[in-house]
Amino acid sequence: MRILVVGGSGLIGTRVVDVLRGRGHAVTSVARTARPGVDHLLDLESAAIDDLRPLLAGHDGVVLATRADEQRVLPRPAYPALRRELVEPVVRLFTAARHEGLTRGVVMGSYYTHFDRLHPQWRLTAHHAYVRCRREQAGEGRAAAGPGLPVAVLELPFVFGRAGDRLPNWAGPLDRWARSRAPLVVPVGGTATASVDSVADITADALEQARGGDVPVADENLSWAEMMTRIAGAVGRPRRVGRLPAAAVRAPLRCGGLLHALAGREAGINPAHLADLLLAELFLTPTTGRSLDPALRDTFAEPVPSAGGTPAWPPPRPARHCAVSSGSRRCP
Repeated sequence: MRILVVGGSGLIGTRVVDVLRGRGHAVTSVARTARPGVDHLLDLESAAIDDLRPLLAGHDGVVLATRADEQRVLPRPAYPALRRELVEPVVRLFTAARHEGLTRGVVMGSYYTHFDRLHPQWRLTAHHAYVRCRREQAGEGRAAAGPGLPVAVLELPFVFGRAGDRLPNWAGPLDRWARSRAPLVVPVGGTATASVDSVADITADALEQARGGDVPVADENLSWAEMMTRIAGAVGRPRRVGRLPAAAVRAPLRCGGLLHALAGREAGINPAHLADLLLAELFLTPTTGRSLDPALRDTFAEPVPSAGGTPAWPPPRPARHCAVSSGSRRCP
């Protein structure tokens, strides 16, 4: 097959390109910035359908491996900006892919859409503009693709690993926290986790099988305490991880949400409702059964450069929340 990978210079896109080529497929890599291995430069957010069709021509499938920062703070309401970033480019991409006769596609999504389906009483799309846009991205992207172009949406949790110099953008803050002398204290909930290798393998499988549908991806389900314990071990500073009571989690996040509202700002994941997610067990089943340890070692074997996104925990102090979040980059 011939596959176009949009976002081919990022952590996931780079690994997807490697896996597809290793399975004998021809791959064209497209990215916003020039890097070794990128075949074409493209800003997907500004590209029109007519710009996309020549790139897609002659390919069998397309992978959208770009990511978005759900904690980036935007002018309130955040929804229009997030929709321009997450939904509208995907509709144009799959409209162009349908016109060019492609027969399969994969989109890197978020596991929040899985929990939105599973727990509608959580009202995730009402509370969080990012989740609303992720749900619209999947639905409207598939509608644009049509019945002849099945689109698999990989619902991704925290993804660990390294591809060259590419790392998870939330890895820097967690790396510095684990290497510091600060106590490690986390909420009582937990999260699914996956390695970038698993994500790339499942992407290739979905393309080879022309499989559509929602595909939750997880290697292991970990409590926050288990995850930070393993990160601390990976950086060479193993120590006890404490647990915070729910009230100590909710108070600073609600304060952060209030400060955003007073400043006319809003994050894709609203901090006023983030504690409900942090205190839940955001676990996915089934898991692959693959150990996360190799990906953890790859991610944290050496200090992570300072550039990076804002992790879900620990939250910045309320007085700093807007400044820190507005400077963050991309998170899973």
